[in-house]
Amino acid sequence: MNDAHESGVPSGIVPILQNIVSTVNLECKVDLQHVANSARNAEYNPRRFAAAIMRIREPKTTTLIFASGKMVCTGAKSEADSRLAARKFARIVQKLGSPARFKDFKVQNIVGSCDLKFPIRLEGLALASGLSATYEPEIFPGLVYRMVDPKVVILVFVSGKIVLTGAKVREEICAAFEKIHPMLVQFRKRS
Repeated sequence: MNDAHESGVPSGIVPILQNIVSTVNLECKVDLQHVANSARNAEYNPRRFAAAIMRIREPKTTTLIFASGKMVCTGAKSEADSRLAARKFARIVQKLGSPARFKDFKVQNIVGSCDLKFPIRLEGLALASGLSATYEPEIFPGLVYRMVDPKVVILVFVSGKIVLTGAKVREEICAAFEKIHPMLVQFRKRS
């Protein structure tokens, strides 16, 4: 983590991206049954879900393909991998005979996580955060902190593990973490 200090990150911690969710419009109707029957990496059960589910190994991702031609790609660890995976899925649909195009690619959500390596007093953090935070341990073990700028939801666990979600760009994940970090240090649990 020393390299993070040298790169100008005040906390010295850079959250690791865990999942990118993106959407693409193939701009054509897709025969989901044909996709499921023709591609070995696809499944379609209309009674369970209205989309075909397809997976690829590199980059390791899953996509939902809807009959409307809309596609949701999940599981990538970077924005570039998400775009690459979405392109690969679009190409597979093309090869199966659909006039699929690659339009309106957009990252919808980025999830990052990090470990502070120290426990946190969630009750104190909840009281100090006012309406920004909810902490109901009998419902969910983590504190849910809703940051307004950047618009990111941060899950804080007693263990010091942090999950950040809702960002549209990687910089929002880092900015949100840097913004909440001093508060987390303030509520460090002393043993």
